[in-house]
Amino acid sequence: MRDSDYDLITLEATQEGLAVVTLNRPDVHNAFNAELIAELTDAFHTIADQRTIRMMILRGAGKSFSAGADLNWMKLAAMHTREDNERDAMNLAEMLRTLYDMPQMTLALVQGAAMGGGAGLVAACDVAVAMKGTKFRFSEVRLGLTPATISPYVIEAIGARWAKALFTTAETFDAEYAEKLGLVQYVVENQAEMTAMEEHLADLVFAAAPGAVAESKALVRDVSGVFIDKDLSHETSKRIAARRVSAEGKEGIEAFLDKRPPSWGR
Repeated sequence: MRDSDYDLITLEATQEGLAVVTLNRPDVHNAFNAELIAELTDAFHTIADQRTIRMMILRGAGKSFSAGADLNWMKLAAMHTREDNERDAMNLAEMLRTLYDMPQMTLALVQGAAMGGGAGLVAACDVAVAMKGTKFRFSEVRLGLTPATISPYVIEAIGARWAKALFTTAETFDAEYAEKLGLVQYVVENQAEMTAMEEHLADLVFAAAPGAVAESKALVRDVSGVFIDKDLSHETSKRIAARRVSAEGKEGIEAFLDKRPPSWGR
């Protein structure tokens, strides 16, 4: 899969099932505008529909992952009606939800800066690796705005209290602090370590059954925050029972007992 119709992103995929989406506006630190949001939404839908794709990597070209909203785009938005702005914001919200709902494991590789909506992209991915020295900030309140569209993903990633603190202060924090908060899971020293971590995570994903990965992501979404009672126990029991009798479940157990790689391994 390779799509050359995009202007502000690139999309490439390997025969093994790895898709790479690159934000490609390095001259403006990969800032968001309406066109970039539309292209990302289309790319995420395209990848989600390709069951041969097992993992998606999201990265930014140049010095920064993403500086958030493009200032020229925001200037135009200030002159639009409330209804126009609501439609515009809904496009961003839908892009983030499309990323969050992808059945494949999603990995953000972050360098330079991830501000505002850029940090929202990081939060909407399953796993994030940040280069040491990367700066993060939810800067919306400095502009008289709120981080509304990214808030569900950030709050899920770092919790309500930390989100409240960082949303209201717009404090800049580094990669190590982002790791402490849970916004990223890994911090690396340099590009060589970033590449090594990328390859390590890809090896782990490609050793896992793709259907089980998708259902595990859905499991976290559906169980998180739910009161633990008999109904939840019944629901989780039904889910593991279904996996045990599925084609992947049977193949995985048989491969383990036969001491051989499963059919989905590489």
